[in-house]
Formats: sequence, structure tokens, C-alpha cells
Amino acid sequence: MGQAEEALADLEGEHGEPDLAAVKAFAHHAIGNTSEALSEVAQLVSSSSENTTVQILGGTLLQAAGKSEEALALLTKHQGNLEAVALIVQIHLQQNRTDLALKEVQAARRWAQDSLLVNIAESWVGMRVGGEKYQQAFYVFEEMAQAPGTSATKSLVGQAVAELHLGRLPEAEAALQQAVQRDTNDPEAIANSIVLNVLSGKDTSGLVSSLQSAAPDHPFLTDLEDKSALFDQAATKYAAKVAS
Repeated sequence: MGQAEEALADLEGEHGEPDLAAVKAFAHHAIGNTSEALSEVAQLVSSSSENTTVQILGGTLLQAAGKSEEALALLTKHQGNLEAVALIVQIHLQQNRTDLALKEVQAARRWAQDSLLVNIAESWVGMRVGGEKYQQAFYVFEEMAQAPGTSATKSLVGQAVAELHLGRLPEAEAALQQAVQRDTNDPEAIANSIVLNVLSGKDTSGLVSSLQSAAPDHPFLTDLEDKSALFDQAATKYAAKVAS
């Protein structure tokens, strides 16, 4: 809800409870106090690494700080927690270790069976594997987007991404429009709308500005800036030389 400072004020004076301490660390992270957040997480990992809240929030913070191996070491201590499984899958995918992400999903499937969260994690992996897995992922996100209990902006974005991979641009556009109507500032809806416009040959400048306002540190913008710098650097090698 964007009320991290209020949460910190409510937690002031709370000591000794790992769950509350983990929430406090997460609140510090949310307001940009990364060093304080990581310090608190380090203490919690030493004293309460078996606590589920510490695992989930601590793992999230460690991954956000680029400490993937530490995040995985903490999360793998879970005892049958699907949120931990989902985070582990996400981390492996960010590491480009689709094989490990798939292994994690398969292991969870054995004890969680047809859990929705396992289906979602399997769909994330399927998007990376490609081929017929795109269609399978589409079915999962489409069902979520249409069901009252799971219909949300992220479900529509997931459906749209699957549509993009399947080359169904009009359908992807329809899903993204619905997502933006639900939340005009959702970074993932905006970022994927940019991708759609690029594929459709449409202007992206307005959407890029919207993403810069909604999430200035979004990975899409960082990657775009890096690629632009590399292009400019390469272009200088072929710049016309003026004879003196």
C-alpha cells in the first residue's frame, strides 16, 4: 500500500519477535534504507533462519540486494512453503538456470500437486523453455485472469506475455489494455506494452516516459539504457571521418 513509514512507526519498540523484525527490515528496504534492512536480515538469519516470515522476506531482500546465493541458502531451509518455492524459482530464472528452476517446480509438484502457486511457477519456467510450454502457460494465466478470485493486473500481464510469445499480438494488446485499465501505473503492464508496440511498429516514447515515472529503476529501463550506450559506442566506429 506504499505505507512503509507508517509500518515502521507501528513497529517501533517491538523487539524479540522474528516475524515483526522481518517486516521491519522489509519496511526499511521499502523506504530505501538498504543498509539497515540488510543488517537486520543478517541478524535474523543468524538467530531465526527457520522462521517462515524471515525466510520469505529475508530472501526477498537478499535477492533485491544482489545476494542470490545467500537468498537461496535461506529459502531452501523452508519446510513445505510454496512462497519460498516460488521465490527460489524466480531466483533461478534470474540466474538463467532454467534447469534448476524446473527441478524446483518438479520437486514441489510431488508434494503440492495441483496447487495454484505451483502452476504459476511452472508457467514461469514454461515461458523460458518455450515451444508448447507457451500455450500451457497461457491457459494458466487466462484461467487466473477470468476467475473472480484470481483476476488481477499480474494475471492479465502473464496472459499477455504468453500471447506475445505465441505471436498473437491483437490478443496480447487486449489483455494489456485491460491490465492498464486496472492499474495505469503497473510497471510490468507498461513494460510489456512497450514490447508490444515495438513488435507492432508503433511509437513507444509515451510508454517509456510512463515507465520512467512509475518505476525509474525498472530492469527494462536499465537494460534499454545499457543497450543504447553500447549502440552509441559501436556507432562511433563507423562514424564518417572528415578529411582535414
